[in-house]
Amino acid sequence: MGQMLSDALTRLETVCEEQGNFKEAHLRLKYPAETLSATIPVRRDDGSLLLVKAWRCRYNRLRGPTKGGIRFHKSVTMDEVMTLGFWMTIKTAIADVPFGGAKGGAQIDASELSRRELEALSRGYIRAFSGMIGPERDIPAPDVATGGQPIAWMADEYFHLIDGQRPDVITGKPLAFFGSKGRNAATGKGAAICLDTLEDRLPFSLKGASFTVQGFGNAGAEIAKDLCDRGMVLVAASDSRATVSNPEGLDADALAEHKSKTGSVKDFDGAETTDRNAIVTLETDLFVPAALGGVITRDNVSEVKARAILEVANGPVEPEADDALEDMGVVVIPDVLANAGGVIVSWYEWLQNRAGDYWPEEEVTSRLEKQMRIAAKAVSDLAKEDTHLRKAAYELAIRRIADSVEVLGSQADY
Repeated sequence: MGQMLSDALTRLETVCEEQGNFKEAHLRLKYPAETLSATIPVRRDDGSLLLVKAWRCRYNRLRGPTKGGIRFHKSVTMDEVMTLGFWMTIKTAIADVPFGGAKGGAQIDASELSRRELEALSRGYIRAFSGMIGPERDIPAPDVATGGQPIAWMADEYFHLIDGQRPDVITGKPLAFFGSKGRNAATGKGAAICLDTLEDRLPFSLKGASFTVQGFGNAGAEIAKDLCDRGMVLVAASDSRATVSNPEGLDADALAEHKSKTGSVKDFDGAETTDRNAIVTLETDLFVPAALGGVITRDNVSEVKARAILEVANGPVEPEADDALEDMGVVVIPDVLANAGGVIVSWYEWLQNRAGDYWPEEEVTSRLEKQMRIAAKAVSDLAKEDTHLRKAAYELAIRRIADSVEVLGSQADY
């Protein structure tokens, strides 16, 4: 077991030790059910051969077919893929969708690939793991550097392999290729709905409150717009190149347009540009990490000046920083709840693909709002006044997984 997965499991272990009645479910969640590694050959445009390490982990299938994204990033490791699969297992249980958890990835800087090379890698990934995935077995989705077009290539490659069309094999597809309306905005919109539902647990009212967004990409830009619509004030945003800030507020729509044109938030008019890491320590009511994990650690947690944190990214707060934030009085809305909007609407896409019946965006949004509010309220109701929301979220997940263990019995092979 890698260190990242070991650290992630400590949160589950804390809940299980305190409750004392989830022994078998806890044991089944300690290790992934199935992890496969592969090496994917990619012919570069200059004729050279690139060999890319890749993995797919089906962590747990007690509650249904496994579900989880595929990321292309230079930091990807087997340990990270297994950890993300574990978090997906917890997340799907909290959201109460009929899936288990999975994750996949390839160790590559996708920004260095040409369009043709990215297509080769995307199709190669599906060929490498075709025996593992399937509409009733394991359903991938987008993640870092695999949104939209790469997902379409992956789906098309699977269609070629089976000599037929099964759009329910993968979610996050473009609208023109069996996708669902509302999918791209789902993660950010779900996080905003979650924040609404938990407003009474925050040390401030949303209207007029300041917020910062670390990782102003698709999800980060979407939630910035949603929070501004609620009367909150975006005072800073960052991406991989810079942080831009203005205590009087930033126009989220204009910032998104600036990034689309220039490739970065850097040098946005009317804002001060500073180092990309500066955003973590800025004074704000709400800090929204929406990029990669490991943003707040034991080394920098004392410098955090936010009053609350909404985790849109996966694993932005390392476990060793949890207790410090709680002691500081910082309210943390955990990733396994806050960013569940993506997997909820992925489930809706899977349902639409299987039925061949596609819903209007208003229906997708209405269903998402209802399901996110139910999940957030269930976590809030389980949390006592002195209980961290993360602990309550993990307790809700383990309760639901334990129910499946009890129903399936001791001979279930997963």
